[in-house]
Amino acid sequence: MVCGNMEVEVFRSFIDNLYDNNDDKVGDAVVTLKNAVIGSQRQKDTIIEQGVLARLVHLLVDPDISSKIKTDVVYILSSITNGSDSNIKSLNDVDIVTILLTGLVSSDEKLVSACLSCLRSLFLTQSNDLQTGDHDLDLLDLPTPRGGAVLHHQVIFGDPAVVPHLVNLLGCGAFHQIAVCDILSSCCRTTDQQNTLLTADLAKALSSVLSSPVVGVQLSGLRCLAELVQHNETVAVATASTIGSTGKALLSQVVQFTGREYGEDIQLAASRILTYLYRLGALPTLPGEPEPGVITYRVLPCLVRMCKKEEGVENRILAADTLAFLIEVNADLQRIAAVSNRLISTMSSFLRLEPESQEPRESGLTRLQLTRLTCRMEQRVASEKEMRRAAFRVFASLGANDEDIRKKIIDTEPLMDCVVTALDDPDGRVQMSAIRCLHSLSRSVQLLRTTFQDHTVWEPLMKILGLPNAKVDSLVVASSTLCNLLLEFSPSKERILESGAVDLLCSLTHKYDPSLRLNGVWGLMNMAFQAEQRIKSQIMTTLGTDQVFRLLSDTEIHVVMKTLGLLRNLLSNKHHIDHITNIYGKQLMQAVVLILESEHSPDVKEQALCILANIADGDSAKKLIVDNEDMLKKLTSYMLHNNTKLQIAAVVCIQNLIWRNDEGSADRQSRLKDIGVFKILHQLLTTSDTTLFEKVKMALQQLTM
Repeated sequence: MVCGNMEVEVFRSFIDNLYDNNDDKVGDAVVTLKNAVIGSQRQKDTIIEQGVLARLVHLLVDPDISSKIKTDVVYILSSITNGSDSNIKSLNDVDIVTILLTGLVSSDEKLVSACLSCLRSLFLTQSNDLQTGDHDLDLLDLPTPRGGAVLHHQVIFGDPAVVPHLVNLLGCGAFHQIAVCDILSSCCRTTDQQNTLLTADLAKALSSVLSSPVVGVQLSGLRCLAELVQHNETVAVATASTIGSTGKALLSQVVQFTGREYGEDIQLAASRILTYLYRLGALPTLPGEPEPGVITYRVLPCLVRMCKKEEGVENRILAADTLAFLIEVNADLQRIAAVSNRLISTMSSFLRLEPESQEPRESGLTRLQLTRLTCRMEQRVASEKEMRRAAFRVFASLGANDEDIRKKIIDTEPLMDCVVTALDDPDGRVQMSAIRCLHSLSRSVQLLRTTFQDHTVWEPLMKILGLPNAKVDSLVVASSTLCNLLLEFSPSKERILESGAVDLLCSLTHKYDPSLRLNGVWGLMNMAFQAEQRIKSQIMTTLGTDQVFRLLSDTEIHVVMKTLGLLRNLLSNKHHIDHITNIYGKQLMQAVVLILESEHSPDVKEQALCILANIADGDSAKKLIVDNEDMLKKLTSYMLHNNTKLQIAAVVCIQNLIWRNDEGSADRQSRLKDIGVFKILHQLLTTSDTTLFEKVKMALQQLTM
């Protein structure tokens, strides 16, 4: 107890000296506090609890306090940044970032270095909290940073003088270069911020940084450049053509760092940059090459190699994410990657990490040891989840186009079990990667008939689609996958229908996002193909004719086309046609007129004429056309249209109306003869188009008069 009281008295003694008017006493107190706080969470907490932080901040902003004292104060604050969340919140509450930025203009080099160090620590802490391991970070849905602070990058870009000053500091020594690069990497989050950094000549400054012989400087410079160009075509193109102050092309410097003579971190950072430049079309290509040779022969092999178990977990995750992004839209790269260095087997290892050596028993551990053990176990769980997510992304990209690759992927154990489990994961990013993987594999007819049936993947998909707060991206990919599962050869189709798919898909057609409306209609179209009459009736009843008209008037042409495709599928099979037109005939005819009188392209109008031809194939439904003089006039006008596809569609409709074996054909033929249809058919026999000629010839063969 005596020792504890003595410690408290000593603490109070030098704390009191912090408030003294004598600079020497203040300086000594600051040094004592600096030594006490390093490595001690208890002392960090005491500083906050005793209200000492306010005094430290006052010392920083007081113009009469020496830079030596201010430097030591900043070191104290740097130590606090490594403390608890509540410690960091206290720093954020006093707007410490703005204060430290002010210190960067000091003439004292040591104070500038201390401020940079503290800023770097703060930014890296927040960057780690916001890290997604992905390349499509949703800036509107960022996790809350430690301490609940306003994002630090908003402070950096809030003052137009800050960014140019930071870029100028890149011309100083190695420490400054590393710190500034790390700060800018952490706060480069939006297109506007990237553009601001480009305007401040960051790309050119980074060329000088990359010329440094210091490995740490090179790595920080490459990572900063990767953040600068990511997803920004304007910045990427400008960066690819940047010439540094030494006359070296920045792009050549980056390519050089992909060499095996450099460390793994350096190679990976350079490969990330080249991947982003390539996806943005900023890399120069040679005539006849599908992509720059550096991608095929340097970047892709490097990324595949970095996924191996010999590499660190963080690098493996980052390499896998980058690889997935690189090959995502290029079938040639997908095929090369699939046979490169046993990649599929490597990705399989991401799904089942080897257990660590036996952890010590919890009994007998000190509180500190137990805390460290818990932290290590939490980090391992997080890493395992990230590795599964990254593997799903790679598998999704690999299997996007090639059936043979999909077969190899699906044979990977325990892929499907992991995917199905991940579909229920509360982490949206893990769930999204699993959905993407499933969507890629669902393009396989064989897998739809086998593996997908065995694992009932449609259940978690429909659960996701039914969530009221699900993200749009997840809904889009999940509904795209469901559309594939509703193809007529999919064994899952019937069970999906029984689980309320009609209501679900119809609800998607009302969504604001056009991709969701498209997928809703697309799924209904697949569902209606060769379906039973009850299913078709259910679709029409649930969707409603008012919604059909809204979809046909949609601003997205793909939605219009799929809606017409849905109507074609609904109006197939004579009995079904008659049943549906008996209920909705008037509205369906209005829908056809809506399209035929629109400004849509011939491809769209062709679909409307095909719907009309389907109606003409019914028994009682034919009357809707024959009794409609305006529709008959439209048909004759399209028979004489200058677009051959529209002529063919119109002739097929006429052919269905006059088919001699159908009841009442003689009366219909007489009606059409009176309006000059047969005369037009004879005129069309002179056509040079073989398909149109055959259709006209077949129609004329139906004449009974």
